[in-house]
Amino acid sequence: MRADKPGIPEKPEGVDGDIPIEWGSDALAELLSRLDLRYLALVPGSSYRGLHDSLVNYTGNRDPRMLVCLHEEHAVAIAHGYAKVTGRPMAVALHSNVGLMHATMAIYNAWCDRVPMLIVGATGPVDAARRRPWIDWIHTSADQGALIRPYVKWDDQPGSVEAALDSLAQAYSITRAAPSAPVYVCLDVSLQEQPLPALPAIPDVRRDRSPRSHGPDAAAVRTTLEFLGQARRPLFLFGRASRDERDWDRRVALAERYGALVLSDLKNGAVFPTAHPLHPNPPGIFLPAASAGLIGAADLILSLDWTDLAGTLSAAAGHGHPAAGRLVSCTSDSALRNGWSKDSFGRDPVDLSVPADPDLMVRALLEPGDPFKPVKPAEWPAADATPPPPAREIRETADGIGMHDLAAALRDALAGSPACLVRLPLGWHGADLEASHPLDFLGMDGGAGIGSGPGMAVGAALALEGTGRVPVAVLGDGDLLMGGTALWTAAHYRLPLLVVVANNASFHNDVVHAERMAGQRRRPARNTWIGQAIADPDPDLPAFARSLGFHAAGQVRDRSALPAALAAAVAAVRSGQCALVDVRIRPDD
Repeated sequence: MRADKPGIPEKPEGVDGDIPIEWGSDALAELLSRLDLRYLALVPGSSYRGLHDSLVNYTGNRDPRMLVCLHEEHAVAIAHGYAKVTGRPMAVALHSNVGLMHATMAIYNAWCDRVPMLIVGATGPVDAARRRPWIDWIHTSADQGALIRPYVKWDDQPGSVEAALDSLAQAYSITRAAPSAPVYVCLDVSLQEQPLPALPAIPDVRRDRSPRSHGPDAAAVRTTLEFLGQARRPLFLFGRASRDERDWDRRVALAERYGALVLSDLKNGAVFPTAHPLHPNPPGIFLPAASAGLIGAADLILSLDWTDLAGTLSAAAGHGHPAAGRLVSCTSDSALRNGWSKDSFGRDPVDLSVPADPDLMVRALLEPGDPFKPVKPAEWPAADATPPPPAREIRETADGIGMHDLAAALRDALAGSPACLVRLPLGWHGADLEASHPLDFLGMDGGAGIGSGPGMAVGAALALEGTGRVPVAVLGDGDLLMGGTALWTAAHYRLPLLVVVANNASFHNDVVHAERMAGQRRRPARNTWIGQAIADPDPDLPAFARSLGFHAAGQVRDRSALPAALAAAVAAVRSGQCALVDVRIRPDD
C-alpha cells in the first residue's frame, strides 16, 4: 500500500498482534524501534534482506519507517538534510561494499558538515563456507569499514547478534554526542538470518540521559568574560550552531550586550539575523573584503565553531587587515581530527581555546548578568541610520535572467508564508539572503560534493513536513543532473518541495577557473567553454522532473515570465505538491 503522506507509512499486511522475536534481524529491528529513529532511507539489497524482512514483518514498517531511494548517495543525503533541520540522526541502510562505495561522497559531506547519522551496512557471509557462488564473494570485504573509516566518527563489524545489538546502541549514542558525525555498523548477512534459540538481551537504550554536548569550564568562561570586559571593538564569528530558536535569541542577546559586530557565512546556514544592525556585512562563502576590515580592526575576536578560522584570518591578512586583537576560539571539533582528512584546516593562533559546544558557551557568557542590558558601549563606528534599500526589483537592464533577478522574484513569490532555503548555488549573493530565523537557510553540504543538493532537499522537506514552512532548494543544473533521481522519493512520499534550477548550461565554477588559467598563461579566454558546457543537447529538466512525479512547466528564459512561473510553483507546493522551475541564468552571474 503506497503512502499518501510520510505520516501514513506503507503498511504491511498480516502484521498484527504480538509477533515473537525469532531471528537475529528481529532482535536488531526491535532495538532500532526503541531508538529515536523515525525513518530509515535505503536502496534494497540482499546483504540486509534479513533486516529488511524484520523491519517490514516484525516492526510493521514503523519507527523507523523505510524510505525507498534510487541511489545510496541519495539515501545518505536525505539523512543529511533531515539532520540539518532537526539536529537528530536518521538511519540509513547500505547494501554491502557496492552500496557503501556508491554512498562514500555523501558520507564525506555529512562528516564535513558534522551531522549525526546512523548508517547500517551489511556484508555477504564472513564465513566463506556460507557464500553463494560468485555474487556473495564479490559483495564481501575483509574490512568493509576501512572504505570510510577516515570520515566516520566510529565503525564496527560485530560477529554475533548480541555484539550487533551492543554495537548499534553504542553507535547511536556516539553519533549524537558532540561533535556529531556519521557512524557505521556493518552486519554479517549470516547473523541477521540465524534463528534465535533464546531471546537475547536487548540493551535498555531509553535509560541513557547522558548530555549530548558539553559546556565550557568555569575558568574559560571567566577569562572570556574578562576579555569581553576589556574589549572596545569585539567581533563575533558565528559558525556551526543549532537550529533552536532559544539559542538564536541568546546569540543575538550576547552580541547586543557587548555591542559586538557579527560575521556569518553561507557555509553554515542562518545563525544570526542578517538585517540586524550588528550584522553589517552580507555573508559569503569566502571572506568579503569589508569583513576582512572588521577582523583587522577588532581588539577581540570570539570565534564560535567558525569553519576554517585559520583560513579566514589568512584571507583577512591577504586583504591587508591582519588580526591584531585577542582571539578566543570555542569549538569541540578537535575531537574529530585525524591525519587523513584535512577538513580540520590550519592551526588557529588563539589566545584561548575552549573545547566546548558554542551555544553552551554563549549561554554561559550570558549567565552572569542581564543579557538585555548592555554592559558598556562599544567603540565601533555607528551604523548608518538610513533605512535599508527596498528589496531589489527585477532589473530591466541587461539581457536574460541574472541571479539577483531570480533571488528577487523568488522572494516575492514566497512572501506571506515562511520558507526554508535548503540550498543555494555558488553564484548566489549573500546580500540576497534574508534570514530572521534559524530555519530560514540551512547552509551548504560540508564537503562541496556536487550532486548532494537534491537528496538534502528531500531530507529537509521530510523534516519540515507539517511545519508550515515551504522547503526551497535553489540548485545548479550540474547538481540536479548528478543527483536528480533523489526527487522521486519526495514525490513518492508526497513531500511538498520546491526545486528551482539556476541553469547556466555549464559547470560554470570551472569556467571561472579556466578563465583564470587562460589569463595567467595569456591564452584565449574564448575557449573556456570547452569541456564545461552542458548543452547540445540541452537536458530537458522539466520533462525529467515530470517523469519523477514533479509539477514542472517549461524552462523560463524571459525575465518577465519569471514571477508568474515561481508564483505558480509556490502555490503548487503550498497545496501539497512537488514542483520544479527550470530558470536559464546568465552564465556570467
